[in-house]
Amino acid sequence: MNVTTEQLFTEARTQSGYLPDPVDDATLRALYDLMKWGPTSANCTPARVAFVRTPEAKARLVECMDAGNVRKVQEAPVTAIIGMDMAFYEQLPRLFPHTDARSWFAGKPQKIEETALRNSSLQGGYFIVAARALGLDCGPMSGFDAARMDAAFWAGTTVKSNFVCTLGRGDVSRLHARNPRLAFEEACRLL
Repeated sequence: MNVTTEQLFTEARTQSGYLPDPVDDATLRALYDLMKWGPTSANCTPARVAFVRTPEAKARLVECMDAGNVRKVQEAPVTAIIGMDMAFYEQLPRLFPHTDARSWFAGKPQKIEETALRNSSLQGGYFIVAARALGLDCGPMSGFDAARMDAAFWAGTTVKSNFVCTLGRGDVSRLHARNPRLAFEEACRLL
């Protein structure tokens, strides 16, 4: 794999429209297999991913999306729901075996929620970078009814929805002009 910083960052764009090219299961597996290596605190890895790709699953997902995001989900070959497992700490004896990290979280709902949100969001960033490394375009977004999405896709589990990300080959003719970013001096401090 010969990936450039341009492919990952400076030339990559948030997509709003997609070409009808499918994304195969092998690519989705490869995406996860790259994403999973990104570091999280205590290797807690709370992110869970639901790859929505069938017409039936897309119809359920569309019902959860805000109106401005419906077309994006309908057009994308795949939309990933990045969830966060609120019982991630149950996996810590296996994922972080050299100490009793489970006890850091068990019975501490605020710490569980903060850690799950922070680290699943971090993993979501790895997800986007991995997708771009594999040649996929992405459209991460909020703009959905989380309770409805949880009921539709995570019922009977300890997973809650964090954000969604469309995947596929973007239609560059539908991109807006690139939005500005903050300069180093506006966003950073050297202490």
